[in-house]
Amino acid sequence: MVVLALALLMPALAAAQKTGSDRYDEHFRKYTKRYFGPGFDWQYFKAQAMAESDLEPTATSRVGAKGLMQLMPATYGLIKSRKPELGAIEDPESNIAAGIAHSRGLWLRWKDHEITEERLRFMFASYNAGEGTILRAKKVAQSEQLDERAWKNIELVAPKVQRWRYTETLPYVRKIEANHDRLVAQPRRSDVVKR
Repeated sequence: MVVLALALLMPALAAAQKTGSDRYDEHFRKYTKRYFGPGFDWQYFKAQAMAESDLEPTATSRVGAKGLMQLMPATYGLIKSRKPELGAIEDPESNIAAGIAHSRGLWLRWKDHEITEERLRFMFASYNAGEGTILRAKKVAQSEQLDERAWKNIELVAPKVQRWRYTETLPYVRKIEANHDRLVAQPRRSDVVKR
């Protein structure tokens, strides 16, 4: 009888235990699986949202980027035109979905980077600085006889790349990696409850 009562209470207990830090996990899981496949680590995108907005759904940047994934309204509008099922940019689930969909396009852009960690760095840097900026950085690395597919070389030439706020982008990429490392190291409440 007690076992049955506990089994019936588990979903309610799990919902009560959800905190601000894990309340969007289901969305990160869902859209990572949708756009990157079931084997891709969804925690990379949560780590990105932590770097972008500190998981604050009403965050707005000084340049007008909005939501958990800090999308510019024009970028969000373009994504929504292809995915009309998305809600308002302020809606956490829609913002996460659009941010991960946008990252998917950037992931595909850097398909010549065979090492996953390198490809992730280029994807996140492009999300922050734009593809054109990262392409310019790669050209500078090439001109200096450096492997333009190695992120450490992009960091090395960053000060020489015109019109790049690299002092924002380089720490941004590092912050995502540090956030991801912390997420991987901590036990997930939702995983503990499922056992």
